[in-house]
Amino acid sequence: MLRILLINDTVKKVGKLKQALLEAGFEVIDESGLTIDLPARVQSAKPDVILIDSDSPGRDVMEQVCLFSRDLPHPIALFTDEQDPGIMRQAIQSGVSAYIVEGVESSRLKAILDVAMVRFESDQKLRAELHAREQQLSERKRVEKAKGLLMKMKSCDESEAHTLMRRQAMSRQQKLVQVAEQIIAMHEMLGE
Repeated sequence: MLRILLINDTVKKVGKLKQALLEAGFEVIDESGLTIDLPARVQSAKPDVILIDSDSPGRDVMEQVCLFSRDLPHPIALFTDEQDPGIMRQAIQSGVSAYIVEGVESSRLKAILDVAMVRFESDQKLRAELHAREQQLSERKRVEKAKGLLMKMKSCDESEAHTLMRRQAMSRQQKLVQVAEQIIAMHEMLGE
């Protein structure tokens, strides 16, 4: 059973989403309005998914979604009556996994939540791959910089500098980028 945190940003005390969730047999582990301590509530409740019931998501809703997405990534489904494509785009860019307009039918909730979870997982995988690629590029740049420094210090060509760095990495059981960082640090320390 999914652990659901419901954020009610409607004028009514009990929004239509909570009623639909109960009718569909879901358990809402916590319910909150938009408050300053919402990230702390998310952290303590440890929900599987965050659902937002909003008549028309405004700036406050988007800021909260950005905080969740950055600090505590979770699948987020936003249920609203707002059909404005600009607001929809802003919600998706903020980290909403599913943007549902006009009406909540309890029979559709499981499918909607499944889609939100799958989309969230897919986005997280893409973010991890992007981060790994950025890390590889950064490491490659550091290795190239170290090779250049080594070429100047040893008056050797690129192939020889690379071989020297590889030998050093193997003898110390380090990664090539670690040796590169040591060369760069030494160069900066000596002020050459």
